[in-house]
Amino acid sequence: MQLVSSEIIGVQSGRRGRTRSEALLLTGAVILLNAFGNLFLAYGMKHREAVSVNPLDYIRALFDPIVAIGVGLLVLWLLTRMALMSWADLSFVVPLTALGYVLSAIFGRFFLNEHVSVKQWIGMLLIFAGTALVSTTQHRTGQRKRGRQTGCLPEREGS
Repeated sequence: MQLVSSEIIGVQSGRRGRTRSEALLLTGAVILLNAFGNLFLAYGMKHREAVSVNPLDYIRALFDPIVAIGVGLLVLWLLTRMALMSWADLSFVVPLTALGYVLSAIFGRFFLNEHVSVKQWIGMLLIFAGTALVSTTQHRTGQRKRGRQTGCLPEREGS
């Protein structure tokens, strides 16, 4: 399964192009950070007192070491996902990184002993199949060029 085409990724004015291996590495990081961040966050929250609607309960939960690790991993997930979105199209990144949610559910089943129904397993299989299909498409449909709009939204100044 080819996750990213062998073309140079993210050729933009003043920026170095991204290679296939760099894109694969970053995609893997996005997926793993999402799954492990969700695992630590869920584990930490399940082993605390029930959290009410009081915002102070959530702030106190952040000081739990396991919850803090989960939040930290999810912050890193967001930052790496932002970088990946600068390298490839949204329509490519979002379906491909959905594997992180599948992996999160698998972690929930095997590390947190959560029950996963047959319908949920089928849903995860469909997500995996969709991800495999999207991974065969081009990662970027067009090059970003200064002074030319490629979509509905106006380009930002300096881009």
